[in-house]
Amino acid sequence: MKQHQATLIGFSAILLWGTLALFTRLTDGLIPPFQLMAMSFGIAFLLMLSRFIFQGHLGLRHLKQPKRVWLLGIGGYFGYHFCFFSAMQLAPAVEVSLLAYLWPLLIVLLAGMLPGESLTLKHIGGALLALLGCWLLISKPDSGFDSRYINGYLLALSCAFIWSGYSVLSRLISQVSTDTVAWFCAATSILALLCHLTLETTVWPEKASHWAGIIGLGIGPVGIAFFTWDYGIKRGNLQLLGVLAYAAPLISTLLLVAAGLADASWTLAIASLTIVAGSLIAGTAKKGRIKTT
Repeated sequence: MKQHQATLIGFSAILLWGTLALFTRLTDGLIPPFQLMAMSFGIAFLLMLSRFIFQGHLGLRHLKQPKRVWLLGIGGYFGYHFCFFSAMQLAPAVEVSLLAYLWPLLIVLLAGMLPGESLTLKHIGGALLALLGCWLLISKPDSGFDSRYINGYLLALSCAFIWSGYSVLSRLISQVSTDTVAWFCAATSILALLCHLTLETTVWPEKASHWAGIIGLGIGPVGIAFFTWDYGIKRGNLQLLGVLAYAAPLISTLLLVAAGLADASWTLAIASLTIVAGSLIAGTAKKGRIKTT
């Protein structure tokens, strides 16, 4: 029961990541990516800091962690976003998104190597089916991989390995409090600010909707989501969470359709059914390993 509850908590992160595109749209794409990253992660830290203060402390007790914990946390948070934004500058967005979204499949495969975990054909089949749905959702008829963008593709692929590696390896440090994520957010915000000052020109939000988008990102998909994901991957069904992660682009698209910012289509319907079917298949997987000879 505790694992089921942790899985549900982890799934709430996926629901929140589904709002990422909607909140980003509210900024009208005017805020440079590293500036937006610094601001949203800064808000996420302030959100957690307010919780610490309410509890009567500043969270400083969570700063004392082994070097491997800091390396994993900052490497996962900042490393993923740095590679993603860099890839977006070097390659078309569709192909970058397709490659980066291999991370849920990698979680399913890598999690089977953890102590006490297992890998079954249902896990693999469900993940591949959900991946197919995700690709149907993101891809476009005229999209295709071009060798001119190889550096961008490699960075996008790095995103998949960084986030899946962070998610799986976090299981090995499950004794580390989720509150430590607050300091990962603070460090990521500072590093993003340095990248912004070095690579970008500051653009301040002009409208209330811009601020609403930034604050929404900091509270939801960048704030609460990372805390609930940390809890879920440390205590929940990691492989099922990997498959369920493919629901994020689906939720994102459905929200855009509901807001009138995207059109409904048969592709959306087919992708929806495919992702749901893949999740159901993986969700019914039982303990057991694939035999190798």
